[in-house]
Amino acid sequence: MAVVGTADPASRAVLRALVVAAARGHAAAGAPGAQARVGTVVAVDTERPPVGGVDFRYADPADPALVAALTGVHTAVYVAASTDLGEDLALGTRVRRERNLRRAQTVVTAAAAAGVRHLVVVTGAQVYGALPDNPVPLEDDAPLRAPSDEGQVGDLMDVEQLVAVAREVHPGLRTTVVRPAALVGEGVDTVTTRHFEAPRLLSVRGTEAAWQFCHVDDLGSAVAVVVAHGIEGAVAVGSPGHLTQADLERLTGMRSVELSMGAAMGTADRLHRVGVLPAPASDLAFVAFPWAVSSHTLLGHGWVPVHDNETCLGVLLDAIRGSHAVAARRLDRKDAALGAASAAVALVGTAAIMRRRRRKGATA
Repeated sequence: MAVVGTADPASRAVLRALVVAAARGHAAAGAPGAQARVGTVVAVDTERPPVGGVDFRYADPADPALVAALTGVHTAVYVAASTDLGEDLALGTRVRRERNLRRAQTVVTAAAAAGVRHLVVVTGAQVYGALPDNPVPLEDDAPLRAPSDEGQVGDLMDVEQLVAVAREVHPGLRTTVVRPAALVGEGVDTVTTRHFEAPRLLSVRGTEAAWQFCHVDDLGSAVAVVVAHGIEGAVAVGSPGHLTQADLERLTGMRSVELSMGAAMGTADRLHRVGVLPAPASDLAFVAFPWAVSSHTLLGHGWVPVHDNETCLGVLLDAIRGSHAVAARRLDRKDAALGAASAAVALVGTAAIMRRRRRKGATA
């Protein structure tokens, strides 16, 4: 979660970037080329960020006193997208949402109170929703059709609503929302990355997924372009094109297990209700239906992504090497072996495994 601030360009001063909560959301701070375009980066958080070349200021991004750190800042960039699933699971749904909305509201209010001219908020392309009738790719101004439920995508939908309200309540504050595809990179831990920690890939019968990724370095350079050009509105960012389910299986060497949508949703709903699956069943749509984006606006302003989707997938696989998950929950090696033996897959396990377990229970 991060905020970027710049000096007023009319003064021709060196642009300054203020990154709030940089230790947990450092994509904008550490990207190659970001400092060249934005200038000196000042990280603001309760922990020192794991990136070099930044000045560090201690401050709590959820504290209204943040306004003091934003005084004199021209542009602020806040990263609302979470990349620490472990921390989110430990907090629980209610506390996680309260924390995320409190931080976002504090940043918006503090930015307006401090006289910030331009606020950039990084959410996620998931807000477009994953639906069978989505065009591939989605344009930046496509409608937001994701469900506003209890999952992390619901958090992002609420943050987007806060930004929309800010446009009306704070007319002097220009706003931009940046929506990256599935993030990959060092330290990134999400439901999407854990999808590839399972013994098998989930495939939903009769659907056509379009897998697209965004490396955190490319997100950082995209944010720098938005700041440098003063782009307003909404922009999406992702590696060019997309991968199919067949591409995933070929590139990962993983086998898939295919379920009907009804079986997959039913299994996901049951596992979520008993606390096994951290994400709501509605998140299954993101592995079944397309939500790839065009990055049209950014490309038109000269943004050039360094990582293609195949490279991003390789980065993801390297980052999760040695990790094992069943239903997006991390396991140790011994437990992971048991999970693999029962053929639990990706985000939800499989209805077939549950049926086998029931049959074994009946004959025991």
